[in-house]
Amino acid sequence: MIRVMVIFGGRSGEHEVSLASAQAVLEGLRGRYEVIPVGITREGRWLFDGDPMRELEARSGKALNPAAEEDSSLVRADAAEKLPESLAGGDVVFPVLHGPYGEDGRLQGLLEMAGIPYVGSGVLASAVGMDKVTMKKIFAYHNLPQVEWLGMTRTQWEQDRAGLIRKIEDSLGYPCFVKPSNLGSSVGISKAEDASGLEAALDAAAKLDRRLIVEAAADAREIEVAVLGNEFPEVSVPGEILVSSNEFYDYEAKYTEGESELVVPADIPENIAAEIESIARTAYTAVDAAGMARIDFFLERGTNRVLLNEINTIPGFTPMSVYARLWAASGLSYEGLLDRLIQLALERHGAS
Repeated sequence: MIRVMVIFGGRSGEHEVSLASAQAVLEGLRGRYEVIPVGITREGRWLFDGDPMRELEARSGKALNPAAEEDSSLVRADAAEKLPESLAGGDVVFPVLHGPYGEDGRLQGLLEMAGIPYVGSGVLASAVGMDKVTMKKIFAYHNLPQVEWLGMTRTQWEQDRAGLIRKIEDSLGYPCFVKPSNLGSSVGISKAEDASGLEAALDAAAKLDRRLIVEAAADAREIEVAVLGNEFPEVSVPGEILVSSNEFYDYEAKYTEGESELVVPADIPENIAAEIESIARTAYTAVDAAGMARIDFFLERGTNRVLLNEINTIPGFTPMSVYARLWAASGLSYEGLLDRLIQLALERHGAS
């Protein structure tokens, strides 16, 4: 029986989202694989023993004291010499970590150094998929259609606030969206309607990340597809996100019940669906993604112009998450999806 180590939790603001995804993955694997759960606390401590899921759920929302008495079941993240031996307890690792310190290439680099197969993209694609500025530069190199955007650093914003506001107004106009470059799940996104709102949005994003991105707003429908594979990726049927009350698909809309709805398959013309599939496959291979990704698009109202938004290399992973639902609508069950991802991880490791 294949041993699958599921790693979850982590230091990012998406800690709770990770727990929900991991709980579903653990349930989906049990009985068919030997499952080894490994948790990471908000402070970066690794939990290898006992019941890591229960431990993290109990700790969730609490500010822990790093100087507290040591728990023998915890391994400090800085004890790097112990991690490869502990991680080698599984035949394959299934990372279920959303956001920084798990989805951005850091964990993938550790697993590469330890020579352990793992589900999902490697270091390069993971890092590119997390950093929106770099991602958009690569998409532009491949001539993929996107909204107009500008990137900057926190230091650039602090040193030339008035100049950057004028530049954004001249090139993007209002409304526009301000985002931290390196956070997922729509964390820290603001919509700016005027100069004062733009200034406040950039200040808020700068508290979360040293790299910032501003995007022109598009009057568009939100279309998403799921991608599965290594060298020859498959693309699911498209789905459309409908947001009930929020102005845009922000963190609250994503994770509050009743705030958003997925319509799958999306009600779009066949030629548009084919165009989205082609762009998704190109975007996936452009960043050298592997295993899985959810790719998000805008479909401009009035023109039906397709605009590539972003790629997510570790999407939400419960059976009710968009990624799994898109594959279910394409004929692949949740358990079958888990099997394919583990197979792809082992194949990719064998080919490296």
